[in-house]
Amino acid sequence: MADLASEEDILLARRIISAAARHDVAALEILLKQGSANAQDAKAPVASSPLHAAIVASGKAVDGKEAGDDAVRTVELLLENGAIWNDLNGEDETPGCIALRLGQKKIYDMMVDAGVRAELLFSKMETLGLDEDEDEDSGDDNDEENDDHETGDKQPAPKRQKLSNEVQGMQPVGEEKALDDVSLDNRAYLKSRLRYKPGILLDESDNAVMMDWETQIMQRHAETLIPKAGLKVMNVGHGMGIVDTAIQTHDPAEHHIVEAHPQVLQRLRDQGWYDKPNVTIHEGRWQDVLPKLVEKGTVQLDAIYYDTFAEDYKALREFFSEYVVQLLSPGGRFGWYNGLGADRQICYDVYTKVAEIDLHQAGFETRWEDITVPADLHGSKQWEGTRRPYWTIDVYRLPVNTFAK
Repeated sequence: MADLASEEDILLARRIISAAARHDVAALEILLKQGSANAQDAKAPVASSPLHAAIVASGKAVDGKEAGDDAVRTVELLLENGAIWNDLNGEDETPGCIALRLGQKKIYDMMVDAGVRAELLFSKMETLGLDEDEDEDSGDDNDEENDDHETGDKQPAPKRQKLSNEVQGMQPVGEEKALDDVSLDNRAYLKSRLRYKPGILLDESDNAVMMDWETQIMQRHAETLIPKAGLKVMNVGHGMGIVDTAIQTHDPAEHHIVEAHPQVLQRLRDQGWYDKPNVTIHEGRWQDVLPKLVEKGTVQLDAIYYDTFAEDYKALREFFSEYVVQLLSPGGRFGWYNGLGADRQICYDVYTKVAEIDLHQAGFETRWEDITVPADLHGSKQWEGTRRPYWTIDVYRLPVNTFAK
């Protein structure tokens, strides 16, 4: 809604929000013919959409008793009329965040499903060359920016794959002008200076590229991908070397490492990785390295792991749908660091489902293994000196992918 909303617009927005909060489906059906399911009261002290209001009014689920049919139908109606699944209210919560906090599981699952539908829709629109802004009635016209939880100057937690590939207001990366946050662009990140500190790797914008609390997760990835010795393995993205060190303990016949950052490559030299008899270092971005390997046809792998930084989900999807399918042997396994949206539970759940659907379309079956993250991670001093935490949820969902039979 425009900043200079008329009194009539404000009144209509208040009526829509009020009807949503009362779970008055009949009134809401009439009002939504006149106004938006994303209406906000421009004069309210705290911004809130009708969807937020409807879920807040559902109250806390007590003794397993969740919201009634009117509340569920209200949420359905708002979503059907274009309510934004990941819109943020004035307290930095999405509707799904509120449903989760209140224990309203059915409504939370509805929000996850709405998010999955929206993301798959935009992916399809992108494939068809359509601009999402051309479809104002989709209700998710600002999905890309909300996907990264951006409000004002707040930026998304950058660990691993960002959710969207579009950054609002991003300046071109060049010799004379650099990004304030290099995690927003992979090429800017590759030109940036890294800092290796005890237990953490930081980029020059103070984003944590990798931290040693991930060691258990990385080791488990290596275990699930490499069930026996003598296999041919590739890791894309070396970082602190946690997963590559774990891979070495499984005695691979071939160990390929794809890495593009000059400082990381120098660290690989300094630590003797280039001299290991079973290790091959491929210098460059995987987008440049893998097409050449596919063309030569000389590399066939039993396990592939992906753990890049400052790349979006679109890059991950391209990686497995275009290259893993060509480089992985029958019976081989593929995994990636599943950090998609891990600074917000609703986004993590949405992108876990989106990834599984896209993997299935690419010909994979996915098995998930839940790993509880360290209890002291949340609000921990481990994040001191970093731009923001990239992980705020309790469970890591580890994916193991094999070709569908």
